[in-house]
Amino acid sequence: MSAKYIFVTGGVVSSLGKGLAAASIGCLLESRGLKVNLMKFDPYLNVDPGTMSPFQHGEVFVTDDGAETDLDLGHYERFTHAKLSRDNNWTTGRIYEQIIAKERRGDYLGKTVQVIPHVTNEIKAAMKKVAQDVDVAIVEIGGTVGDIESLPFMEAIRQMRQELGRKNTLFMHVTLVPFIAAAQELKTKPTQHSVKELLSIGIQPDILLCRTDRFLSKDIKSKIALFCNVEEEAVITAKDVASIYEVPLVFSREGVDTLVLRYLHLEPKDRDLKDWEEIVHRVYNPKAEVTIGIVGKYVEYEDSYKSLKEALVHGALAHNLKLQVNWIEAEGLEAGERVCEEQLGDYDGLLVPGGFGKRGIEGMVHAIRYAREKKVPYFGICLGMQTACIEFARNVCGLADANSSEFDPATPHRVIYKLRELTGVEELGGTMRLGAWTCKIEPGTLAHRIYGQDEISERHRHRYEFNREYEETLTAAGLRISGSTPDGTYVEMIELPDHPHFIGCQFHPEFKSKPLEPHPLFKAFVGAAYERGIERRADRESAAVELFHRPVRLANS
Repeated sequence: MSAKYIFVTGGVVSSLGKGLAAASIGCLLESRGLKVNLMKFDPYLNVDPGTMSPFQHGEVFVTDDGAETDLDLGHYERFTHAKLSRDNNWTTGRIYEQIIAKERRGDYLGKTVQVIPHVTNEIKAAMKKVAQDVDVAIVEIGGTVGDIESLPFMEAIRQMRQELGRKNTLFMHVTLVPFIAAAQELKTKPTQHSVKELLSIGIQPDILLCRTDRFLSKDIKSKIALFCNVEEEAVITAKDVASIYEVPLVFSREGVDTLVLRYLHLEPKDRDLKDWEEIVHRVYNPKAEVTIGIVGKYVEYEDSYKSLKEALVHGALAHNLKLQVNWIEAEGLEAGERVCEEQLGDYDGLLVPGGFGKRGIEGMVHAIRYAREKKVPYFGICLGMQTACIEFARNVCGLADANSSEFDPATPHRVIYKLRELTGVEELGGTMRLGAWTCKIEPGTLAHRIYGQDEISERHRHRYEFNREYEETLTAAGLRISGSTPDGTYVEMIELPDHPHFIGCQFHPEFKSKPLEPHPLFKAFVGAAYERGIERRADRESAAVELFHRPVRLANS
């Protein structure tokens, strides 16, 4: 049987949650026993988001095959069992890059290359590629209906309906029903205009996911159905929720999956969401709280660390804990020990994530020194591992000017330097060490206890590496290299054996963490942080009791 297609579009404003909606639909269809795949079309002209600013684009999600993709692919992987690759994320730039390459080769045999049919055919070919060997392919179109950039993609999915028919295609439109406080009313006009815009390009939505902060009444749904030409039961309340992992449950209560099965003429099967219900129960019924401080470069824009935040949530849920994350701007810690005492003293654990460039590095080094000396559980990821090595070289090994050649090309001690195979490569796009690589873990290490395996595979995104010329100096002073590539070329993991929990990894474990399958590194880190929190609270209570029972010395005694 050929795959069915669900096309997810958005209207009114951006950031309505099309990616989460697509991921949640995938989750629901999997709960019905169907095999799904998901893909995202991004209308911007960049070939991929790899060179885009984290402040503008947010996180770059990396797949096993080394593709730098949109952060929505992270949602797809966390909510479903789909195995994603570079075929699951296409930009306008990448589509045009392929077309121009074909034109230069003469593949079009002298024809005039046009948006229709050449661009739309390329888009349709990309969709059909991910629809092989699955029951349903869910295709998200980035941007907002009416954007000039997204028109070729809209035209392509319109043509897919014409070619495959209604039984094999479904249009799902995410829109906004705002509550106007002054009028104390929900307003349906934005949704009506959004659907009108879709109709003007030949697309009639089948299901409307209406983002709102309250459940829509029957009257509101009836009004939207009438003016947007959809069935009343196809007007879905996509209500704001405290946890994104509740979205599939909200959609299931609204009957979204039942509608999809009926519209696509798929055999209905019993829904099984027990695992998701258990996760959501834990979200709202934690046994305690754990507080993690993230010392980063892009903390003003949390989407820059989307997978990281979710992986920490997964680690907390594994222990039935409520996660409290505080984002700490690394530049604000550059004053040193005093400010670290003031800003970092209340956290159960500290984490330094990945990043690029010199800004904030000295603040990260100070934070890591604080975590090392005060025995605070520490987790360094990518740049966080590199700065941990720099801090250790400076403050334990006495190499005062130790640095990365990324931050100081003239440093006399290049503890971190550019990847050997990238020497002389100056282009930025796609030139890093990307994708899944094997790591061999040393027996008897914290890393080995956490993973319980001798070899692992993790995803990378970095341009600099640990300089093994300094390995003997650092390991003699107490640093342990607990993970390396099988051929011994690259250092993948470091740790401090005399510390309760101090570990760094060159890879990005957050990309492989899921709510139902928390990554072992995050689970172990959050667990260690929670244990420290218990000890800290016990110490404070003990000190308070001691102060209360201390004898009072009278002035005349």
